Amino acid sequence: MNDGRDGHSLIQQYTIRKKPAGVPQIWYIRNSSQTDITGTALKSTKTADRQSDTPLLKFDYNGDGFVVSLKGKEIFRHSSASPCVEVGEGRGRFHFYFGLFKIRDRQVKRIACRHYSILENQNNRIVVEYSVGLTMILELIDERLHIGFKTVKKNWNRLWIHWAADRDEQVYGGGEQYTHLNLRGRNLPVWVQEPGLGRGYNLLTIISELKSRYGGKWYTSYFSQPTFVFTSGAYIHSESSAYSEGRFQKPDRHTLHIWEIPEKIVFGVEAEPKSLMKSLTSYLGRQPKLPSWSYDGMWLGAQGGREETRKKLNRMTAAGVKISGLWCQDWEGVRKTSFGKQLMWDWSYDEKLYPSLPAYIKELKTEGIRYLGYINPFLALEGKLYEEAAANGYCVKDTGGKDYLVTITTFPAAMLDLTNPDCREWIKLVIRKNMIETGLSGWMADFGEYIPTDAVFHDGSDGLTYHNHYITEWARINREAVIEAGKADETAFFMRAGYTGSAKHSPSYWTGDQLVNWNRDQGFPTVIPGSISLGFTGIGYVHSDLGGYTTVLWLKRSRELIMRWAEQAAFTQTMRSHEGNRPDVGSSLHNDDVILPHLARMSSIFTALKPYHQALSDEYQESGVPPMRHPWIHYPDDNKLHLHENQYQYMYGPDLLVAPVIRKGQKSRRLYLPDDEWVHLWSGSVYSGGMVKVAAPIGKPAVFYRKRSLWITLIKGLREC
Repeated sequence: MNDGRDGHSLIQQYTIRKKPAGVPQIWYIRNSSQTDITGTALKSTKTADRQSDTPLLKFDYNGDGFVVSLKGKEIFRHSSASPCVEVGEGRGRFHFYFGLFKIRDRQVKRIACRHYSILENQNNRIVVEYSVGLTMILELIDERLHIGFKTVKKNWNRLWIHWAADRDEQVYGGGEQYTHLNLRGRNLPVWVQEPGLGRGYNLLTIISELKSRYGGKWYTSYFSQPTFVFTSGAYIHSESSAYSEGRFQKPDRHTLHIWEIPEKIVFGVEAEPKSLMKSLTSYLGRQPKLPSWSYDGMWLGAQGGREETRKKLNRMTAAGVKISGLWCQDWEGVRKTSFGKQLMWDWSYDEKLYPSLPAYIKELKTEGIRYLGYINPFLALEGKLYEEAAANGYCVKDTGGKDYLVTITTFPAAMLDLTNPDCREWIKLVIRKNMIETGLSGWMADFGEYIPTDAVFHDGSDGLTYHNHYITEWARINREAVIEAGKADETAFFMRAGYTGSAKHSPSYWTGDQLVNWNRDQGFPTVIPGSISLGFTGIGYVHSDLGGYTTVLWLKRSRELIMRWAEQAAFTQTMRSHEGNRPDVGSSLHNDDVILPHLARMSSIFTALKPYHQALSDEYQESGVPPMRHPWIHYPDDNKLHLHENQYQYMYGPDLLVAPVIRKGQKSRRLYLPDDEWVHLWSGSVYSGGMVKVAAPIGKPAVFYRKRSLWITLIKGLREC
């Protein structure tokens, strides 16, 4: 019997019952054991009352319509006046600007699927044929409702599926949401891309739009996925990799609009949030575990060559900063552009910057410090690897048969064609030989969002549907290279972009290239809703660039921003810094006499939490509940948790509630505590819930722990760090 972790469980026995003739037909598919996929009896809560005799799948139909229910929760209600499915034809337009897309649709035809007949209704399978030429197949698999579609109409490339909405339910997920964590009342486009520069109604967005059409929107995101969790106790996931939109504006129904006839849509229903996350992540897959060494200190981002990074490292450790990894993104060389200091994408170590790098890595390892680097699926046109790849046809092509060159900030680069089996083996060999065998214990596996929709691939894939899937294959290749090298348990690579399937391959994600400011569209505050929404999408190990990345125009990093960011990073699975695109502009982590002792304290707190970090990691591996989580998972009946103002706080595990200071100059923090007994970490004061205001000077962020926590001794010890 499988334990449910990989999305498969013991085959259940189902019984079918049919009502007598002369009354509306109700078909039941019942799980005779009445247990969930792990064998645990289903629980009842206020959010989803499951009676012991409720059938798993119920199909109730008459001459005009039907109702489909899963575990007692209505999913679809179809009638000729209000059909649950529509199909059509459209012609999408994708305009591409530095990894950001402007997407428009010309809708040619939209047809409501009103009239139907039942072709099959037996065992765990129901087949509905609509008169317009669409067939819908409903199957109960592992207690989830799988819905497939078939049609002979080759020109149909649009589908709308509508399902029942509870008026009071909230909506989360959809990938990484920086601006609006709760998606109820919104229309979310699902498309992997650069977020732009500004992402909101601000001056930076206006300038970026006017200069290069690169301003972005509230929904533009590196990690976008058609997976949504509903607080009424359900989730939906689409297996399509085409562009889609989740529409949640109406009070009584939701809609998923997909730019193809999808292979499959999956619904899950569970009685309480933890079971819901377990079911969802059992289906999607969970991330590989981070290695133990990653919790022994922060990962210091430093660049400038062997001598310069050694100086920075020595300065940090002399100040008492706990460091477990030295991350040198320029290990392969640099190029300087008008955007700042960027990298030379030719994936072997630069012998001028890092002479005798393998020896340097061994030296660091004796000090308990691992070395990490950088890679992405681009190739620098000046590099030896591009020369080899071009000669062997390993690059994505344009419609003219030439290597498709895309511009990243200020320079062009070629893209690896991951549909080519020979290319896949070649780049895995590059990773093994040039990175792992050199001694690297991890790397940033960057980018993956730039695939144009008119690209031509080795296997004939359509760019419209391969665009989103490309990043999943990039994650898979990195993971396979690590496994084939025999280093799966000690290597940690991390990514920013993702789509369906990515979670199974990448050990860590970071929240992307935040601005070095306090802006709620793209600055420091966005890492909190971004991380929480990734948790609802199946991602457990997530962190951010401590201090931010993007310095542009008048923006530059301040001392206060770095220090507040460090406070938040201490309460995540990975504490990693970044020098940013312009390391010489603004405050620096390495040489500031105020920042250094603060980092020493925050990294000590992070390291002291190692047993707690690892316990949360184990919990995620077993249950799919992310370490950095929405409080709703533990307090499902508290509606105030869903207010927009509360999206900048989170629970780290079941026992810590963290509300980082996200405003410049702020010395106190207002936050909302769910109904429980909470202890303020620094003062020891006890609170019972509701809105509270506590002092939050630098060095003492607003952190609370549950009074009945099993981790009280460890948590209290943080005061001594």
